[in-house]
Amino acid sequence: MKVTLFAVVMAAAVLTLSSGAFAQGETAVPFLLISPDARAAGMGEAGTGLADNASALFWNPGGLGFLRGDEIGLTHAPWLPEFGSDLSYDFLSYRHYLEDWDGNFAASLTYFNLGTFNKTLSNGPIVVSTWHAFEFAITLGYGTQISSGLGLGANFRYIRSQLAPFGTEQEVGKGIASDVSFDLGLLYRPQHLDLPLVGNFDDRLGLGIALSNLGPKLYYIDQAQADPLPTNLRLGISLHLLKSEFNNLYLVFDASRTMVRVRTDSLMNINPTSFDTTYYPITNVDPLPEALITTWGDGSGLKRIIISMGAEYWYGNPRLIALRMGYYKENPNFGGRNFLTFGAGIRYDIYGFDFSYISTFDQNNPLSNQLRFSLSLNWGTKTEF
Repeated sequence: MKVTLFAVVMAAAVLTLSSGAFAQGETAVPFLLISPDARAAGMGEAGTGLADNASALFWNPGGLGFLRGDEIGLTHAPWLPEFGSDLSYDFLSYRHYLEDWDGNFAASLTYFNLGTFNKTLSNGPIVVSTWHAFEFAITLGYGTQISSGLGLGANFRYIRSQLAPFGTEQEVGKGIASDVSFDLGLLYRPQHLDLPLVGNFDDRLGLGIALSNLGPKLYYIDQAQADPLPTNLRLGISLHLLKSEFNNLYLVFDASRTMVRVRTDSLMNINPTSFDTTYYPITNVDPLPEALITTWGDGSGLKRIIISMGAEYWYGNPRLIALRMGYYKENPNFGGRNFLTFGAGIRYDIYGFDFSYISTFDQNNPLSNQLRFSLSLNWGTKTEF
């Protein structure tokens, strides 16, 4: 038998390129880093310092501590349209405030569709079966305020990657793997703040930090070839710059870095019969929590840091129409993604709709013309800042 896994491998490689993991593909399940909501995606994919809706479960679970009421969010994106692929991304989230617990419980389902593939005979193009490849993650989280201006949150996640229901050629096993991970997040939003020479910024500044996808390495068939999860550190700032009855303007800024240390060494093997010397590359991954420290000594310094920033303008009382734009920048030697984002949103009563669009600077970029669409229902106490 012959398995046509080339398309699956290419999909995984492109996903790695497009979601913030190392361009070299050093992590597993990089779909966990895809921005899940069109609102933040329209602001340069920044949201760690804002985190004021159900997507806080992804950006910064510490933001859940400041929210009230209930909310449902749904995002859909046909993925990498420039490739003409049948890939797609979906994100469903829900949060609920419990007064007795003084915090928000939240849950999300992330689903990445990798498409349908064929299994053929090794000596011919005869299709003997087909299968569907996909990956998903189920996340449960909780966030609360540990003081008047400080929110703390944590998530637990189950991950499933199902590339193929069998191994390739002589492999014994299946291209299916499961794993677990957790996230931690803090959001500081001071209720009273006077900045020298600037003025009063009461409840208008947000400082966030989030560490996500902490967990054991993931493997499919051979445990010796396990790959690390895309552990990611994000620092974020949000500023409610203009705050009036009908006009509101937000500025956001994020800096993120994948916290994985992969070492590639060479092992010399001498064949005793021919005396030929062959060098075989050996890959070693530093375990957690050691990798959180050693990753800074891999020689890249600050070059692996991804910068994202954006702005959001709201008009109306209550807020009715939003316009957004942003910028995303990655070092040319570590991914090299560099693009502008645009977006818009509308709110009516408890309903909301947002969309975002990516405009790349170079031609034939797999992220060109990438769209995301989000729907939301928010009832109970308002959560606007």
